[in-house]
Amino acid sequence: MLSHLLHIFNPTTTTTSSFPPMIETASAAAAASARMLLGSEDELRGDATKIIIPPSSAAAADDDMEIESKPLISRSLSYTYAPPSPALTAKPNLNQKQRRRRVASDTSSIFTPSAARRQPFRRMGRAASDTYLITRLSFKLLGYLGVGYRWIIRFLALGCYAVLLFPGFIQVGYYYFFSSQIRRGVIYGDQPRNRLDLYLPKNRNGPKPVVAFVTGGAWIIGYKAWGSLLGQQLSERDVIVACIDYRNFPQGTIGDMVKDASEGISFVCNIIAEYGGDPNNVYLMGQSAGAHIASCALLEQAIKEARGEKTSWSVSRIKAYFGLSGGYNLFNLVDHFHSRGLYRSIFLSIMEGEESLRRYSPEVMVRDPNNKSAVSLLPRTVLFHGTADYSIPSDSSKNFAEVLQSMGVEAESVLYEGKTHTDLFLQDPMRGGRDDLFEDLVGMIHAGDSEAAAKDAKATPRKRLVPELMLRLARIVSPF
Repeated sequence: MLSHLLHIFNPTTTTTSSFPPMIETASAAAAASARMLLGSEDELRGDATKIIIPPSSAAAADDDMEIESKPLISRSLSYTYAPPSPALTAKPNLNQKQRRRRVASDTSSIFTPSAARRQPFRRMGRAASDTYLITRLSFKLLGYLGVGYRWIIRFLALGCYAVLLFPGFIQVGYYYFFSSQIRRGVIYGDQPRNRLDLYLPKNRNGPKPVVAFVTGGAWIIGYKAWGSLLGQQLSERDVIVACIDYRNFPQGTIGDMVKDASEGISFVCNIIAEYGGDPNNVYLMGQSAGAHIASCALLEQAIKEARGEKTSWSVSRIKAYFGLSGGYNLFNLVDHFHSRGLYRSIFLSIMEGEESLRRYSPEVMVRDPNNKSAVSLLPRTVLFHGTADYSIPSDSSKNFAEVLQSMGVEAESVLYEGKTHTDLFLQDPMRGGRDDLFEDLVGMIHAGDSEAAAKDAKATPRKRLVPELMLRLARIVSPF
């Protein structure tokens, strides 16, 4: 069977590259696998998207081309914000259903018997490509941090840490790659890695609360799959989770990361109703570096609104901001990160130079009298942190909450005694049973919904993913 290779350039890229024409002779299953593997290169390289289209008909080819090249409504268009219309929460009409089917993701293929037979191969291929990406990100981190004695020790500790938690990673990974409740790789923008994963509840009755989650990763190895465990947990409590991916350093700097996160939030606010989400019940959350990026995106959006600029989403659509183990004053963290191995020169390169530290320090920006009207637009803010966190000290959340309170924002810090940077996000959820952070989070999301709160009270405790001894050893060897 002949296939055609289409080469679509990113409109914002100034350089071009050429590819020789490809002619493949393969079975339908092999063609599907090739299409999947080539599609995944967009996350790794970002300079172009390659699409293999079987020449079944010209109409089919045109349709697929339109899926990949037609911009999403929420991607880059700006408009003056207006309150959501009843149409957002009404039953979708025919045009909305057609548009929903055209949203590009790696799980949105037309179901046919032959497609069903190819699904396991596509998922296995996807798992392989994502594993390659994770490995590549890890070696990239080492390349930038150097291979001195300190980082050799840390790398070995990271390896031991991953091995000890491997039983849990296997179970979470299986859910991520094979669950029908996840829509992986939904495109939200036109830049490399502008994709997000949607975790949908089994119960689709009525609009659901939504959490837009920005994952961490030291601004270098962030990836949307890092939020899989949280997404799985919240979706079991009837909450939709959108894990937003973004460009990492050196593919982008902090300004690019904040822009990507903002576009992902825009997608969630404007499109989530099509997936059963409540556009009037959206929460923004970030963890570690993701908490910093999300808070910068939120504050930057508030400043634009206060100046009367056109925006694609409004801060008023965010019901609350949840920051988990985040850093909000970069001036206080430069030396700390340097002592932990994220060297000053690299950190300042990520943050676009020392002159940009103020702009990307939310704690400093909210103190600025010129931003007083913007600060008044900020939603309720809850900052979670462990007191034994050595990667980012808990004072970072405590101080930011106090500054926000002094500026009239409803804010609080919730500190967990003796918890480390990874306890709250990994070890505790993998331990099973009751998770204090998770229960606090769900309680805030379902506040005012007595029916949901009653279901939470009767929820079955989560099963243990990793034996207790391995969790304790992982806590000891953790390099974070």
